[in-house]
Amino acid sequence: MLDTPRPRTRSGGRSARRAARSAPVFDMLPGLERNIPVCEVMDGSQVERIHNASMDILENVGVQFRDPIALEDWKRIGAKVVGELVYLDRALVMDLISTIPADFTYNARDPKKNVRLGGKHSIFVPMTGAPFLRDLDDVRRNPTLDDLAMFHKLAHMSPALHSSAHHIVEPYDHPISQRHLQITYSSMKYSDKTFMGMTTSPKNAEDVMDMCAILFGQDFIENNPVTTGNCNGNSPLVWDETMLGAMRAFCKRNQPVLCSPFVLGGANTPASVAASVAQLNAEALSALAYTQVIRRGAPAIYGHYLSTVSMKSGAPMAGTPEISLMNFMIGQMARFYDVPWRTSNTLGGAKTFDAQAGYESATTLSAVIHAGANYIWHSAGWNEAGMHCSVAKFIVDTEQCAMAYRMAQGPNWDDFDAALAAVPDVGPGGHYLGHQHTQDNFQTAFFMPELFDNNSIEQWVAEGSVEITERALNRARKLLQDYEEPKLDIAKDEELRDYIARREREIPASDELNQEY
Repeated sequence: MLDTPRPRTRSGGRSARRAARSAPVFDMLPGLERNIPVCEVMDGSQVERIHNASMDILENVGVQFRDPIALEDWKRIGAKVVGELVYLDRALVMDLISTIPADFTYNARDPKKNVRLGGKHSIFVPMTGAPFLRDLDDVRRNPTLDDLAMFHKLAHMSPALHSSAHHIVEPYDHPISQRHLQITYSSMKYSDKTFMGMTTSPKNAEDVMDMCAILFGQDFIENNPVTTGNCNGNSPLVWDETMLGAMRAFCKRNQPVLCSPFVLGGANTPASVAASVAQLNAEALSALAYTQVIRRGAPAIYGHYLSTVSMKSGAPMAGTPEISLMNFMIGQMARFYDVPWRTSNTLGGAKTFDAQAGYESATTLSAVIHAGANYIWHSAGWNEAGMHCSVAKFIVDTEQCAMAYRMAQGPNWDDFDAALAAVPDVGPGGHYLGHQHTQDNFQTAFFMPELFDNNSIEQWVAEGSVEITERALNRARKLLQDYEEPKLDIAKDEELRDYIARREREIPASDELNQEY
């Protein structure tokens, strides 16, 4: 007996397309290669003006290095040192920074997630340093190590994030003096993307380097960047012993650091955009130069944290036009020196995930993309001037980064001729919804946000009038349900655990809070 032939069905159709749209995709996007013009708000003479002003500051005002080892290092190479003030000749500075690689590749635990940084190559990195969180119930509270692990899992599952960062939130249920060990392990365990390393003290930084050597191999990290340290300056014009000691720990092991002046415009810089950039540039260059005193050729990143200060309250502000202008200018200066640069992204000062948070974050995101930033830090979760990381905002921010990623790639011309061929097929007065080209390309032709509701008001009400915060929290819960841990090698995991246990026995518990931005 012959089998009854089954009726032919279309491969696809409406239900298949709906399923395809809803199927979760967690694969990390490759590092962003930007293909749109950068926004340059200065002409060549203005770039030179900022450069010369910064060099005048370095030569005549000096930078304070509150660290005896750094002072001896500067004396050794012939810099003028008076007390703790270091006066840097412009020829010396330019010689030193000329040895910083213009670009390099971060090596992740999963080699398929390696990412290039510098030039047109950029990565998105989530926020760090929040002493509070707004959790899965949108409740503001103190974080725990489990909360940190939750954020590392969400970072791992967010395609547009290229890093798990480090202490996205502070785990208050663990002793402060030992916290860096658990934070680093969490970054390594719950994601196989690149990550950041703690620089809250020189010894903490050395512990991070030891853990990286366990995970990747000592010989490997000597020649390959695997993590990132952040070293904040104390504006105006001060680098302290803690940050410089941590910088040495990273640079000696050939691991990149962000040389980040901490700018509160109008408070620790002049109340002027251009003059603030000149001071910031001098501060960043002094630290970048010192990385090359430590180790010639070590990767380093021109960094900063930018905020302007409200002259009404003294509070830092986010999303202001001056911050955008400074990002454009700093991007030009970094390209002038041919070094990669870091900025801060999706910053919000709002106390909840409200319209203010969205406007501030969107303004900043647009500016940093058009400024041509490379290391795009604080890309997810930042609110309340960094005082809390919001789960809801974290989720929406990652989708915003995915949208910015698509925009920064520029127009896709690959199917131009095929798409244009549909025009005579449809003709005047027709529509393209049923055309084969549309059917073949509808999923990729235009970005379709998952978290924004574009349905009619009637459909939105019928589905429960769910607003963006609730949608994002529901999305986070679903992601965590679907999370699959990228297992560490058993032997390396045991060695990391043994190292942590030994160091925790050696390090006394402390109540002193270290905070890094």
